[in-house]
Amino acid sequence: MKFVDQVKVQLRAGKGGNGCASFRREKFIPRGGPNGGNGGDGGDIWFRGDPGKATLLDFQFRQHFRAPDGEAGKGKDMHGRNGAPLTIAVPLGTLVRDADSGELLCEILTTEPVRCLRGGRGGRGNVAFKSSTHRVPREFEEGHPGEERWVTLELKLMADVGLVGFPNVGKSTLIGRVSKAHPKVADYPFTTLVPNLGVVQTEDFQSFVMADIPGIIRGAHAGAGLGHRFLRHVERTAVLLLLVELAGLAGRDAYGEYEVLLEEMALFSPLLPAKPRLVALTKADAADDPAAVAALRQRLEAAGERVLVISAVSGAGMAELVRELGARVRAVREAATRDVPAAPSTPGS
Repeated sequence: MKFVDQVKVQLRAGKGGNGCASFRREKFIPRGGPNGGNGGDGGDIWFRGDPGKATLLDFQFRQHFRAPDGEAGKGKDMHGRNGAPLTIAVPLGTLVRDADSGELLCEILTTEPVRCLRGGRGGRGNVAFKSSTHRVPREFEEGHPGEERWVTLELKLMADVGLVGFPNVGKSTLIGRVSKAHPKVADYPFTTLVPNLGVVQTEDFQSFVMADIPGIIRGAHAGAGLGHRFLRHVERTAVLLLLVELAGLAGRDAYGEYEVLLEEMALFSPLLPAKPRLVALTKADAADDPAAVAALRQRLEAAGERVLVISAVSGAGMAELVRELGARVRAVREAATRDVPAAPSTPGS
């Protein structure tokens, strides 16, 4: 399935129905008076999170969404039927922005529907204009148009752990090792083009979602490489796992790569470096200079990082890594539960 995380669509809420100008005409009732009903309201447009969706691919084949209009009012004081609301299912974590101004209209984080556009109000029939001094009103109102705009749907994956690292650092191999995800891996250099999600099971039978995000390079905050497409997805993760490769350590500035990762995240959003994180030194099975590995680990720990040395190929250090990540995710979830405000008491209770 093709992964699509940003699309542009047109939304049009329903138009309100016209009011009716009508008079009661029956035998033996010469002055029946006005009886034109109001028009129905146009349908609203709602968005609802669907846990079964993981991409915005459907919206590449349908870009125009229109809610039903309200029906016109009729004689005999009959009001028009309201237009049915249009509910659009999107993946959890979708942001809806105005395509012109970039204004955030709504954010879909749960399965609870969120109204995005309001339908037009139905016009009043002539019975609404009747008064003691205006006995025979012939005026009525036309229905009001509903809200209409082009919007951008932007998907930010909702995962517990996000893998952050340069291309070919071993992110896909790692997520394939600790979960049942099957990302593409090979023995030649390439970069992941779309995020992969995997469910990781811990020793205490808890689970968390890990996201394998496309690799980051210098300048990613400004759009270099996959740029914002990477960093946008990292924003929602609860815990970050920074990966630094140990293979070929002698000819690389591994600590400089670590600093680039922090710098790019900070330039994109100051919230990213503040997230809980671990640093994993990957491809330990291919490291050929133990002294350089020890020096790099010592330098990272001196910078305040919790560092683990792992190999997704041999499995070395993987159990400890999953245990550490599970503990961090659990701590974030417990903190979020404590921060949820208590429900207000019912009046009179």
